[in-house]
Amino acid sequence: MHYAVGAPLPPPHGQASPGAAMNWTPHPGQHTPPTPPSAPAAPPPHAQQPVPGQGGPGPAPHGTDITGHVQLPPGAPVPLPSPPTDTTAPDAAHAAVAVLLIGPAGAGKTSVARHWADTRRVPTAHISLDDVREWVRSGFADPQAGWNDHSEAQYRLARRTCGFAARNFLANGISCILDDAVFPDRPVIGLGGWKRHVGPGLLPIVLLPGLEIVLERNARRSGNRRLSDEEVARIHGRMAGWYGSGLPIIDNSQHDVATTVRVLDDVVARSIASPPNW
Repeated sequence: MHYAVGAPLPPPHGQASPGAAMNWTPHPGQHTPPTPPSAPAAPPPHAQQPVPGQGGPGPAPHGTDITGHVQLPPGAPVPLPSPPTDTTAPDAAHAAVAVLLIGPAGAGKTSVARHWADTRRVPTAHISLDDVREWVRSGFADPQAGWNDHSEAQYRLARRTCGFAARNFLANGISCILDDAVFPDRPVIGLGGWKRHVGPGLLPIVLLPGLEIVLERNARRSGNRRLSDEEVARIHGRMAGWYGSGLPIIDNSQHDVATTVRVLDDVVARSIASPPNW
């Protein structure tokens, strides 16, 4: 059975609908029987997709899920973006792309990703892994309280959720930038996991300033996102393994956020023209 967009979910099997157990009485002594549920509304005309080669709308392509006028991603992973044919240096400001910004805590990933998304000339979303991970309130497994199976599982779940969100945005013409502390010595659950969740069209870029800068920025943090100096140094040392990996690396030690974003635009353009081998 299909339900209209925005309609409540059907009750669990064997349970009565809430409306069947509650009667509204507008005036004392006046009983109003519950109103039977109405038939699902027909989808709006703009929910249909145009048929190639025809001007009018037609049925949605086979295998494509449509919710209202928002197209949900197909099962296939996101492909690499195609560079424009009229130039050898594609304009990253206009390309629909998915970028994975990698770096240690304190590298400035969140600030750079947010500013990059804010200033692009095409619709762009910022998907923060930490924000999605912290959607879990009751039962949140904080790795700072001890890394265990629960925190590992919640990290993986957050990455899958971010990957689906990225595919959903791209399916609707909205670029996105994700940020995560991906380690080069864990390729299966690091870059390999992101490739499974998003697809080979994802463009990974490393943001790696010097250790002194990372320590200084981390010291300005608060709450559970502030790490000890020892942990920051350990993470930064592991991130140094990205040198020689073939991925583009931006050292933003001497750059403010706006300058780093301009460098990121240039790196994204070059990655579209010549995708890194990962």
